Amino acid sequence: MTPLQASQKALEICQLAPIVPVIVVDDISHAAPLAKALVAGGLPALEVTLRTPAALEAIAEMAKVQGGVVGAGTLMTPADVIAAKDAGATFGVSPGATDRLLDACEDADLPLLPGAATATEAMRLLERGYSMLKFFPAEASGGAAALKGIGAPIPQVKFCPTGGVSMENATDYLSLSNVVCAGGSWVAPKDKMAAGDWAGIEALAREAAALPR
Repeated sequence: MTPLQASQKALEICQLAPIVPVIVVDDISHAAPLAKALVAGGLPALEVTLRTPAALEAIAEMAKVQGGVVGAGTLMTPADVIAAKDAGATFGVSPGATDRLLDACEDADLPLLPGAATATEAMRLLERGYSMLKFFPAEASGGAAALKGIGAPIPQVKFCPTGGVSMENATDYLSLSNVVCAGGSWVAPKDKMAAGDWAGIEALAREAAALPR
């Protein structure tokens, strides 16, 4: 998969809904009902972060849910890429980007949403062929104002801001011309997952899916 093909596929996934849930799964029994609730609420693109021992198994379970498009977040190494692809991930997300990681994703035909926080990082990825990027950590890097500033001289790059994005500030990002969607964890809160409140999570997803962009 070429960088241009990867970026086009990542763009298509980002266009599915205004919010991509950023998911941390500790209990594998939560994976399927969580995915079903989020998809039913209108958020089909799901980013499962590789931060827990249950993450890869959760990806495998969520990949079985009809209507879901499941990806792996926090890809750091070529080994992560292979493990995520083997588990059933159809896209990847990384906090930053290295040549080894980009090579591994391209070799594995895994579309990647690579992270960038500065104009230089965005330009470097654009030079390689990536025009759909993750802006991370969004709030800590200056928020919507910083992303708007980067967009002025580099309008051909589109972003999915993640990191500190909430229901309260999501529209600040989604209103920008260089933002396709945003990533957020508030639609899959740990307390509702622990309580098995899948109806509550579906309601949060519906609210997020209705955000204007």
